[in-house]
Amino acid sequence: MAETLKKRSEVPENLKWDTSRIYKTKEDMKAGLDALKSLSAEIEKNYKGKLTDSKTINECLSKYNDFLIMVDHVSNYSNLNLSVDYTDAENARTDAFVIGEYMKELARLSFIDSEIAQAPENVIKEAIDTATISKNYLEDVLRFKPHMLSAETEATLVSMQEVTSAPYQMYEQTKLADMKFPDFEVNGKKYPLGYSLFEDDYEYEEDTAVRRAAFKAFSEKLRDYMYTTAAQYGARVRSEKILSEIRHFDSVFDHLLFSQKVTREMYDRQIDLIMEKLAPHMRKYARLIKKAHNLDKMTYADLKLPLDPEYNPKVTIEKSKEYILDGLSIMGPEYQEMLKRAYDERWIDFAQNVGKSTGGFCASPYQKGSYILLSWNERMSDVFTLAHELGHAGHFYNCQQHQSYFDNECSQYVVEAPSTINELLMAEYLKDKNTEDKRFRRWVLASQISNTYYHNFVTHLLEAAYQREVYKRVDKGESVPAETLNEIFKGVLQKFWGDEVELTEGCELTWMRQPHYYMGLYSYSYSASLTIATQVMKRIRREGQSAVDDWKKTLKAGGSVTPVEFAKMAGVDVTTDAALLDTIDYIGSIIDEIEALS
Repeated sequence: MAETLKKRSEVPENLKWDTSRIYKTKEDMKAGLDALKSLSAEIEKNYKGKLTDSKTINECLSKYNDFLIMVDHVSNYSNLNLSVDYTDAENARTDAFVIGEYMKELARLSFIDSEIAQAPENVIKEAIDTATISKNYLEDVLRFKPHMLSAETEATLVSMQEVTSAPYQMYEQTKLADMKFPDFEVNGKKYPLGYSLFEDDYEYEEDTAVRRAAFKAFSEKLRDYMYTTAAQYGARVRSEKILSEIRHFDSVFDHLLFSQKVTREMYDRQIDLIMEKLAPHMRKYARLIKKAHNLDKMTYADLKLPLDPEYNPKVTIEKSKEYILDGLSIMGPEYQEMLKRAYDERWIDFAQNVGKSTGGFCASPYQKGSYILLSWNERMSDVFTLAHELGHAGHFYNCQQHQSYFDNECSQYVVEAPSTINELLMAEYLKDKNTEDKRFRRWVLASQISNTYYHNFVTHLLEAAYQREVYKRVDKGESVPAETLNEIFKGVLQKFWGDEVELTEGCELTWMRQPHYYMGLYSYSYSASLTIATQVMKRIRREGQSAVDDWKKTLKAGGSVTPVEFAKMAGVDVTTDAALLDTIDYIGSIIDEIEALS
């Protein structure tokens, strides 16, 4: 049975991440904040009104690169401390203060992009040709030039970012601090309930009565906040639409895909093909779950069940280290050293506590190592989640050693490839490790579907299909109240699952559970990235070390290449539907083998 969550202060230190790698103390962080303010003032004094030649432009951008690293450090320090406990009022005040302070400085320096964009094109191109760290940054400014506004307007928009990002902050506060879940009762026995307890425990609960009762109780509490959450989300998408019009984009889709360097065709392809081609395979998988658990019916509340309920080995944190080091050894000694550091230097927050962000993420402040958040439940699925987040850590560890801060971030279209390939490599390692035991192989295959592919090709893809319908309405000037959001999400579920899954009351509220909707067109990119990862994994299986070497070179590229170029470096062509169709066929083959082994 799930246990009541502890307060953050009750969690042992070894289960918490160590933010002192960024700043030793909060006072040191405040000193860092003062330093970035001073640098901002210096840049303004020395360069405002003077960005008229290539030499001055590149000198200014070198200083701006240093400034952005400082912002990266102070923002991560304050936000990471808040993300592990949204009930901590002091950390909430600190984070709000830090955001307000560095946003003022970003607004102060917004003149940089404006002045560069106003420079003659030959000057910009000369600056690009002579740049050492800012070539791609300058190319992006040139590319964005048709959408740039006056310097005063740009400064105003930057200063307003704290306000335009407020819906996400309010969503997190509502979800992690305000929502209080009452216990629920099954057959006279009471069970504690919370956001992470439901998503990390009850969705996988083998007792059908408890699992379905937990879903009902969880959904009832979500419904209490339905209108508040819809208002938060509505404010976010409306602000994105307004900004797309101000910047003269043809649609909100064009606006949101612009920074990703992705075409509308690439975006739509992921959603359309998966909704059509993957659905039959996943319906078959749902039938296998129903049969394995001898369910009276297959409901939405049953979809996360493990295929083999009696074969779900417990894994300690220490044992996970052994699995991950062995499973990812193919990546070489430098990557192995990074993995060891992640455990030894407390890059990972394993704790389960009140107020902690749900799910998992990896933040990588520039050249400070990474910070991985998850809630450890001693399941093998946690090992896959940790391997996934360590994939992000490995990616940014590599690109931050070889790229400036400007090229540290890559497109959302590919950002999940380095993480999801680690899950696939772990699965291949486990299959190779035990070739004789058919039940073990079946369990690994089922883990690939229920963890890696379900999460990225189903959960996030259905979010993307829902999100696309929301933005279509927003593009037409329509409102999206809670009832409309429920209707859209349920319609997406019905289209994907057909008659195979009974859509339990409350399934339509699933849109309330993900923060990705506040991050632009992010959800679809999980499947796009996993398409690349699947093709790279298959190439590694075929070609061995040469494919691994290509992949490691790709990880170093960061944002210095476009998504199409990133994939090409790894030997994958994403300009056609071939890679995606092959990946869907691969998923289908796994499910077919599971059925045969059953």
